[in-house]
Amino acid sequence: MNRNVATILAIILVILGIIGYGSVFSVHETQQALVLQFGNPVKAVQESGLNFKTPFVQDVQFMEKRILDFDAPPVEAVAADKKRIVVDAYARFRIADPLKFYQTVNNEVTARNRLAPLINSSLRNAIGRVKLEQMLSGERGKLMHEIRGLVNTEALKLGIEIVDVRIKRADLPAANSQAVFDLMRAERKRIATEIRAEGAERSQKITANADRLRTVLLANAQKSSQIIRGEGDALRNKVFADAYSKDPEFFAFYRTLQAYRTSMKSDDTTMVLSPTSDFFSYFGNPFGKTSKAGAQ
Repeated sequence: MNRNVATILAIILVILGIIGYGSVFSVHETQQALVLQFGNPVKAVQESGLNFKTPFVQDVQFMEKRILDFDAPPVEAVAADKKRIVVDAYARFRIADPLKFYQTVNNEVTARNRLAPLINSSLRNAIGRVKLEQMLSGERGKLMHEIRGLVNTEALKLGIEIVDVRIKRADLPAANSQAVFDLMRAERKRIATEIRAEGAERSQKITANADRLRTVLLANAQKSSQIIRGEGDALRNKVFADAYSKDPEFFAFYRTLQAYRTSMKSDDTTMVLSPTSDFFSYFGNPFGKTSKAGAQ
């Protein structure tokens, strides 16, 4: 009898243990939970800790509470200046409303599949309102904020909050890259040609100015030299004239010496003159012919 009672109590304790274990669940700090009753959501639990549910009737579905990453597939968009560009973006999101998330997408895989067209559509709409240079400049942050707002408006309907949207890469389509490269190269060549032409023009102007200045300087120098030479010759003639007026005999002697020096510069000088020539007047008589005549 006692054995039967013990067995019954043990069975009751086991049943109570099973019921107790099935009525308690724990939510981790990185998780949030949704209590389901026969597949229908009953309540959402977003705080970590110990919670209770009806055993055998209610189930618990756990969801991520942390921020999740999503790489959107590349999309081709047309900017406001009609330039095509391939944009590769990524987003960061979190499950903000577990109940709405379960009712609309149910799981992360479906959520990511729904986010891809939302992000691509928002990218096309936002890029279509700006020029390519604006998207690649400092206004890119403003564009990202606008795209995040557009995506978030639709994502909240799925119980998802978009934390951030960023463009990883923005390139021209492969078909347009070579054409754009050729256009850029032609533009660079045109600019280089203009710069060379401008440089050649400046060089010619500088050379012409230098030649003109050289001609002016040479002309002025020649003019000055001729003036100085003329003044020197005039002064020399004046000195000679003064010397002649003061001592004609000494002036005649000096002029004869100058004639000797000029005519006998070369070592092989040969002169054929009469001995009685005036050129040799000071060879035999230091006083010259005039003095000699006076002495006689």
